Amino acid sequence: MDVLGGVVAVSRSGEHTFRKGNVETIRLLAGLGVEGDAHLGFTVQHRSRVAVDPTQPNLRQVHLIHAELYQELAAAGFTVAPGELGENVTTRGIDLLGLPTGTLLHLGTEAVVEVTGLRNPCQQINTFRAGLLKEVVGRDEAGNLVRKAGIMGVVRVGGEIRPGDPIRVEVPAPPHRALERV
Repeated sequence: MDVLGGVVAVSRSGEHTFRKGNVETIRLLAGLGVEGDAHLGFTVQHRSRVAVDPTQPNLRQVHLIHAELYQELAAAGFTVAPGELGENVTTRGIDLLGLPTGTLLHLGTEAVVEVTGLRNPCQQINTFRAGLLKEVVGRDEAGNLVRKAGIMGVVRVGGEIRPGDPIRVEVPAPPHRALERV
């Protein structure tokens, strides 16, 4: 079943900075990530992961966050704009956190990103806004850890993405595997 949503903003940074600047368009490169972004690469580019094993595959080529999270954060007293939590693509209308691993996101007319897992937010979020980490990582009623800071994916088919582009969701055939941190 296809679910339709949309792109609110696209962002990138050529430096390993927490925030990513909004731009008019980003180009996704198959197997690598976002052209011009510090996290571009076949192997892992996140500094903490490079320190552990620089040869591991980059399952975090593209970071997506749902704009609805920013509305939730605003209700809790935090003003956060697209790109400020380090995402490349800000979406609307898709339950990103509810997607199973392996879901294909068709962004714009060409690009396809395969969902690999949940972003594991780090302490840098509290450096950006004190107390924000507890808003994006919490516990559900059963005491299970809930990560709300978006999802990660790898680029299967490259292409350009712009704000206003549609997103079509292609969920894999069952059985589904719930997202875990990557």
